[in-house]
Amino acid sequence: MKIAILGTGHVGQTLALGLQQSGHAVTIASRTGDRLAEFSSRTGIPEATMGAAAAGAELIVLAVKGDAAEALVSSLAPALAGRVVIDTTNPIAGPPVAGVLPYFTGPGDSLLQRLQRAAPAARFVKAFNSVGAALMVRPRLQGGAPTMFICGDDEAAKAAVGTLCAELGWQVEDVGGAAAGGPVEALCQLWCATGFLRNDWAHAFAYLRP
Repeated sequence: MKIAILGTGHVGQTLALGLQQSGHAVTIASRTGDRLAEFSSRTGIPEATMGAAAAGAELIVLAVKGDAAEALVSSLAPALAGRVVIDTTNPIAGPPVAGVLPYFTGPGDSLLQRLQRAAPAARFVKAFNSVGAALMVRPRLQGGAPTMFICGDDEAAKAAVGTLCAELGWQVEDVGGAAAGGPVEALCQLWCATGFLRNDWAHAFAYLRP
């Protein structure tokens, strides 16, 4: 699959490498297309501008800061139309308060829903927002594979994202449509709260059944 990673931070680079190792043709994208010369040289993953990468991809991973995501998606809406877009973002509004990250969304709202409204023809799926970059690819934790919670309104898009999550070592739990974006995004607050409390970031969620 041709996959474009929009974002050059830890999340973008980690998922780019993981998906490349799974056999996909990956491009990583920045606004200028020239920020990751060393990374591209070392990994063989080409860099492009956001627009060029999105236009040439079958599937897109949105891996930018939450406060920049809506404007970026609005600007790329024509290129995102019809494509599966994995939304890894969280609506973080600032540093933690009493150990809890504040969000700029409120009750009944989510960044996922805002992005879907910004690019209505895109097929958004929330995933990879509830764990740190260090554990996103083939995590090795006691108890076995952790759970990646996903949501979105397009069933075929969720199936495609679920397959990629499984390739990267995750059990997948579909929790519903885009309306579930708020609860899934809140998992980032919970994941970070335990990290801030104990300075321990080597953990992930698992959904267990009898």
